[in-house]
Amino acid sequence: MKNSSKKEKIQELDAIAVRLKELRKAKGYSNYEHIAFALEMSRSAYWRLETGANFELKTLIKICRLLDVSLEEFFKGINIPNSEVMPSKD
Repeated sequence: MKNSSKKEKIQELDAIAVRLKELRKAKGYSNYEHIAFALEMSRSAYWRLETGANFELKTLIKICRLLDVSLEEFFKGINIPNSEVMPSKD
């Protein structure tokens, strides 16, 4: 497995954060506070998601269910340049 630099990880989290914000607005949640309430999470906790914080997959699944978006649809909207993949040492 390739050792990713901190910058690469930040790019991926930022791309996910942008996608969350796009989908939230597209689904009619003009304010992040409204979706935080619907998800039963604090405003600050949701705000961190939209600013690139790392979070658990179960949180993403909960958000996708609320927005009626599949995980496949969610990730189709994210454009992250492919990084080099090193072959595994078997």
